[in-house]
Amino acid sequence: MRRGLLGEQMKHWARFRRADGRVGFGLVLGNEIAAYSGDLFGESHPTGETVPISQCTLLAPCVPSKIIGLWNNFHALAAKLGKAAPGHPLYFIKAATALAGPDDTIRRPRNYTGKIVYEGELGIVIGRPCKAIAAEQAPDYIFGYTCINDVTAIDHLKETPDFEQWTRAKSYDTFGVVGPVIATDIDVSGLSVITRLDGVERQNYPIADMIFLPPQIVSRISQDMSLLAGDVIACGTSLGVGSMKQGAVVEVTVAGIGTLRNVVG
Repeated sequence: MRRGLLGEQMKHWARFRRADGRVGFGLVLGNEIAAYSGDLFGESHPTGETVPISQCTLLAPCVPSKIIGLWNNFHALAAKLGKAAPGHPLYFIKAATALAGPDDTIRRPRNYTGKIVYEGELGIVIGRPCKAIAAEQAPDYIFGYTCINDVTAIDHLKETPDFEQWTRAKSYDTFGVVGPVIATDIDVSGLSVITRLDGVERQNYPIADMIFLPPQIVSRISQDMSLLAGDVIACGTSLGVGSMKQGAVVEVTVAGIGTLRNVVG
């Protein structure tokens, strides 16, 4: 796994599709991508080719085996909801088939007429397999960070009184939006997550308000299950969650990572 040396400049890794349909990955350098060969999470080498971003399509920056999402992981939202801080991360699984990338259309399910909700979040990208690691070890397994829109068909959650349907509500195709890049060698502790809906700021909350910080999240979840290279953990959201109507433009921004933009179709 590539880890930045002290003082090394932050890197932005992207996946992209060329005009001829071939998929690649590489480093974003201004308005171009320096293409690499090999494995994003293993051995990789620059090919010498540069691809103008204007001539390709950015994809979700990784293809996770699972997307894990946290609930009740911010002090401010917990206080508003009257919830106690959990003793262990509370999380759900989004199907890998929910994955969508920057500028993909968030598609309303045909069999669902209720509210569709945006949740702007910070995403952790795992860089190599880990199981039962300590929090102190976790940075060695975190490849980098990305932006997440954890889209939810909110009316499904409690429509069956005896079983809350978290997986169903969050796993529709295009409901796991990730991107636009993975930022490595970045300190996210002083950053904020900002979500805009049709250009209006709806969320602006500090990552430092997390109940479980990224190394704790990775450590705790790794006690429960194996995490694989490319897996994504959405760190949870805070105040300002709201619904999206057809045609709405939603943007999730984290300084140093970028802006994840999508339209609701």
